[in-house]
Amino acid sequence: MFGFFKKTAEAIRSVAPQKEATVSKEMLEEILLEADVAYETVEEIIYYLPPSDKVKREPLRKILLSYFIEAPAEEETTDKPFVELIFGVNGAGKTTTIGKLAFRYKTEGKSVMLGAADTFRAAAIEQLKKWAERIDVPIVATRQGHDPSAVAFDTITSAKAKGLDHILIDTAGRLHTQSNLAKELQKIVRICDKAKSGAPDRKTLVLDGTQGNSAIAQAHAFHEMIGIDALIVTKLDGTAKGGAIFSIAKEIQKPILYLGVGEGKANLIPFDKEQFVDALLDEIFTEA
Repeated sequence: MFGFFKKTAEAIRSVAPQKEATVSKEMLEEILLEADVAYETVEEIIYYLPPSDKVKREPLRKILLSYFIEAPAEEETTDKPFVELIFGVNGAGKTTTIGKLAFRYKTEGKSVMLGAADTFRAAAIEQLKKWAERIDVPIVATRQGHDPSAVAFDTITSAKAKGLDHILIDTAGRLHTQSNLAKELQKIVRICDKAKSGAPDRKTLVLDGTQGNSAIAQAHAFHEMIGIDALIVTKLDGTAKGGAIFSIAKEIQKPILYLGVGEGKANLIPFDKEQFVDALLDEIFTEA
């Protein structure tokens, strides 16, 4: 499952070519920094390790696992649809991620509808229409420049009328100023609540994994705008910065739902913290 970890593994091997039963704290620090774990997080990890200079796998594993918050189970509800608002900067793979999510939900037997509320870019509308056609799900879309809140409202009311299970609403990633983006996203959230009380049911931020720790600043900005419920990290198949996930998880304190690991419709995998941590440790230690 974690074959995409290849570039991060190569980065680790550039520092520590030989796996050992134990590693020194100095070597561990170099390894974690090379994998793009933020310096402050590395120092914290070292601090919480046992006092011996020789680091063993299991104590380190427990510390690394502690950085991740478990995603709450999605509750079955008669108040359909489950409204998921997707946001993030342009270029993070947001629209592609929506297509992959819709495909995943559909394969799980859920009925899905897409809402093209990124009306700032005509290309985003067309891209989402292509995904809807590709995976055969309905979409509510309009022209560039149309009110995105109206698209969100129409998507929810249409899905309610049809009794659909799940809707995914795309949003703009960049407007002329950050204050414009904040106002637009805040309005969409308010209108979603008018269309269905309590919506959006989940506000999911898409982060570009190739940006490493610089993605943290983006996450903080979006959290201040509308709040974040969950994260999806994309493009991890093309980066040596896999370790940044620890820093992101620590700083944002929200569950990571999925990892994007390719362009195909099935290239979105549920995030499993144990498998992720073990993939990292397998590149450092000899014992399983």
